Amino acid sequence: MQYETVILGAGAAGMMCAAHAGQDVLVVDHAKNPGEKIRISGGGRCNFTNMYASAENYLSQNPHFCKSALARYTQWDFIELVDRHGIAWHEKTLGQLFCDGSAKQIVAMLVAELKQAGAGLWLETRVGRISRGADDFTVELERNGKTQTLSCRNLVLATGGKSIPKMGATGLAYDIARQFGLPLIDTRAGLVPFTFPGERFKPLAGVALPARLSNTRASFDEALLFTHRGLSGPAVLQLSSYWHEGEEIRANLIPDGSLYETLRSQRQTSGRKEITTELAKHLPARLVEFLAPQLHLAGRLADYSDGALSTLCEALANWPLKPSGTEGYRTAEVTLGGISTDALSSKTLEAKTHPGLYAIGEAVDVTGWLGGYNFQWAWASGVAAGAAIARG
Repeated sequence: MQYETVILGAGAAGMMCAAHAGQDVLVVDHAKNPGEKIRISGGGRCNFTNMYASAENYLSQNPHFCKSALARYTQWDFIELVDRHGIAWHEKTLGQLFCDGSAKQIVAMLVAELKQAGAGLWLETRVGRISRGADDFTVELERNGKTQTLSCRNLVLATGGKSIPKMGATGLAYDIARQFGLPLIDTRAGLVPFTFPGERFKPLAGVALPARLSNTRASFDEALLFTHRGLSGPAVLQLSSYWHEGEEIRANLIPDGSLYETLRSQRQTSGRKEITTELAKHLPARLVEFLAPQLHLAGRLADYSDGALSTLCEALANWPLKPSGTEGYRTAEVTLGGISTDALSSKTLEAKTHPGLYAIGEAVDVTGWLGGYNFQWAWASGVAAGAAIARG
């Protein structure tokens, strides 16, 4: 069987590419249903893009690589597509856009788009041997218990990264890239909770508060959540992408900076009360109880001088923490690293040394922040490759 284009992966990038790649396109995936990571994203409502998406929100060995695709297919283009399909949406915080209803609406929209473009979709199909001839690729596929061999002029790697293996994630795109000599950037889990030794924060499991998490590379002001295993929440997930094994991080538990003056005022009116009681008006009580021994919190608020209050606030604003690791690909929302951007055209996502071979989405060394940025890269890179293929 012969196709113009075979796209490996029926996820966000693969389906978007199929909708723009012109005629004679086949999308292949080993899952039972298309867009499984879309379906579970955003608590089932799919944070499908971000109003503020720009190149500054992405990590890559080449921070400029993503600019071309993002500029040519913007968040506003995708919002227009969502509106055209009658999908209601809302903004949560920090420009994050979610479906009012279900993430399944986004999946259905993408399937409708690729089918309208005339693309085929083979599910529960496993990829076998891939080879390259003079003018085309040969792809062996196992489907319905039978092996079928296809040839195609264009082959698109859209199988994603290693994150959430229970959803079927594998390193297939990396294996194929290696086969064709494309360089790879070492991969690691991104947007993932931190772990700490000895269930350090077990007494705080479930406690959440606004915080600023930072290291020498980045800083994020969002929610911090304590878990049985360590730290999670948006601020933690964001910082995890900028963290390396063995490094220390800092937590600012009072990011608005007003606690010092507030405690001084409370000292005038409630000085006879315990410092822990008064502090618990501003921080979760369980967190105050947890921190009391190491911060030597004891006695009445009236016993704390301005200097002592300043020292306390400085400690709360600069809590050093050293994660033992992360929860890894099991719970990571994305994979950092992947196929090196040095090997690809930033305009078309085509391999420089192998005409007709493309890599898009999470498989590429472009990783977005939490908040819809990774989906926007999937849409933009899929359209970039698809449009280039359609132009021939």
